[in-house]
Amino acid sequence: MSLQAPETATPHERPRRHPVKGAIVVGALGVVFGDIGTSPIYTLQTVFNPADPHPVPMTEINILGVVSTIFWTVMIIVTLTYVTLVMRVNNDGEGGIMALITLLRRWGSSSRSRSAVFLALLGIFGAALFFGDSMITPAISVLSAVEGLEVVRPGLEDIVVPLTAVIIVLLFAFQRRGTATVGRLFGPVMIVWFTVIGAAGVYGITREPRILEALSPTYAIRFLTGNFEIAFFSLAAIVLAVTGAEALYADMGHFGRKAIIRGWLGLVLPALTLSYLGQGALLIGDPGHVDSPFFLLVPGWGRLPLVVLATLATVIAAQAVITGAFSVASQAGQLGYLPRLRIAHTSDTTIGQIYVPWINWLLMVAVLVLVFAFRTSSALAYAYGMAVVATIAITTLLFFYLARVRWKTPLWLVLVGAGLLLAVDVLLFAANLTKLVHGAWLPLLIGLAAFTVMTTWARGRTIVTAERDRAEGSLPEFVNEMQNHEPPLIRVPGTAIFLNRGSETAPLALRANVDHNHVRHDHVVILSIETLPVPRLAEDQRIIVDNLGYARDGITHVTARFGYVETPDVPALLRSLSDEQTEGPISIDDASYFLSKIELVRGPSHDMATWRKRLFIATSFITADAAEFFSLPRDQTVIMGSRIEV
Repeated sequence: MSLQAPETATPHERPRRHPVKGAIVVGALGVVFGDIGTSPIYTLQTVFNPADPHPVPMTEINILGVVSTIFWTVMIIVTLTYVTLVMRVNNDGEGGIMALITLLRRWGSSSRSRSAVFLALLGIFGAALFFGDSMITPAISVLSAVEGLEVVRPGLEDIVVPLTAVIIVLLFAFQRRGTATVGRLFGPVMIVWFTVIGAAGVYGITREPRILEALSPTYAIRFLTGNFEIAFFSLAAIVLAVTGAEALYADMGHFGRKAIIRGWLGLVLPALTLSYLGQGALLIGDPGHVDSPFFLLVPGWGRLPLVVLATLATVIAAQAVITGAFSVASQAGQLGYLPRLRIAHTSDTTIGQIYVPWINWLLMVAVLVLVFAFRTSSALAYAYGMAVVATIAITTLLFFYLARVRWKTPLWLVLVGAGLLLAVDVLLFAANLTKLVHGAWLPLLIGLAAFTVMTTWARGRTIVTAERDRAEGSLPEFVNEMQNHEPPLIRVPGTAIFLNRGSETAPLALRANVDHNHVRHDHVVILSIETLPVPRLAEDQRIIVDNLGYARDGITHVTARFGYVETPDVPALLRSLSDEQTEGPISIDDASYFLSKIELVRGPSHDMATWRKRLFIATSFITADAAEFFSLPRDQTVIMGSRIEV
């Protein structure tokens, strides 16, 4: 079981400063924009796919209308919603839907209103949908790139799926090595990528300059209002143009808002716009190119190099979303929505580059299943849009709620702004519902499953914490019992460190050691780890020493506080304590660490349904080893168990 995290805290609220240097912008281009930057490969192709249950007729006015709708959808959702509005909200510099959830817990916790509770649950569902996105993105991205081989040589279609599977296996196998080295190559590769697709777009525009008229919103409005029965269904594919919008916000903590904005406005948005315009121009000139307008936009000699470049770009896009899944799982565990998972930091210099083995292999299996089940990017695209638009809508809703409760934004402005933006999100979501039987059910099913696991774990953790409090009893009372124990306890030399959940209750391991062994060490440190709803904490706020009135007897209580993206290193932390803080020197190198291991069993209580109890207990088996998680030396760690009924 994870140590109890407090519901509220008083963390830093000022964002970290990121110097906006060229290297920072290049790094952002390599990590942040991989997903949205590869959307032109399959978006327009999917809109006009003749195999679609609701195909869009290939006419010049429809092509202009679709390209215009894509452009203004990107402008409204990415540029306006995320870049202009949502990215202004940060949790100590961190972004993403998990950051919004923690801010909602902090700022909405005083009232405990039903709306705050509902929105918190909705936010958890949005985070759960991200896991579905993390499974679909590598599958559709790599598939769409490798499918370019069919354009280069039509006889190669049989190797698309096997080659995609090989690339995916290699991608996930590489995760354990981390991205510290390869990450330096991501930025330059993506700069080349955006330059190439922008240049290809210019080439297409010069052949049909009329496509530039699509930049006018009148074409989008005319397409949506004049052909609503057709345009409505096309929105399920048009939403693919904004896949990866959440990544801009989620990665804000790594690169800073300014670097992401500069990368988006300075290179990414112009390149994407030119690519969509160029593909539209190509289709106006020859509707027969609808099968693969992205690759057919370049001359024959450049198609094979473009396939190679696209494969590299989609691998980078997949890498970014996989890393995002690691971060979401880690943060969810720290906030009490998932068990404590084994986490490895893969970079000594870059914050946030982590590897979570259990999530990695789960994602790999899921991605391979999707590749072999759907077999084409166009078939998988029906499933993709649902996860994307649902997450966007939830993020928008949480933002406006926080704007109202935190900054006291006038209600009329919140209602107007949220109404307009959510109207777009709801329209896109409704369009994706029409693809429910064609694959859109998949991300909803994945999200619902992840949401059930996360809420079940949070509920079960609350129940177990209450039961554990009763079993542990009062810490001050137990210390008095130790001091007045008859016969007196045998004192052994050395330092014993007992990891505990707080300063109110006695560690189960300490109780067991006294009750069964009738001994105590000369120096006893009761260490509580608190995970605060902020990403990181300053070192001067890390440790709180409280002698609780009995330091004269060699007992000291230490509270160590960490942010939810930090991994606790207990020995290193204790070495920073001074002799004055511990009322005398303690030997960390020779100390014994005591952990309380909880065995969960199903009990007769009706706090949870039987199936949820089984799910909670099953989920507990993936909990990471506590000694490894807290960086405790194996040969100095003692584990003492106890049983608790759920």
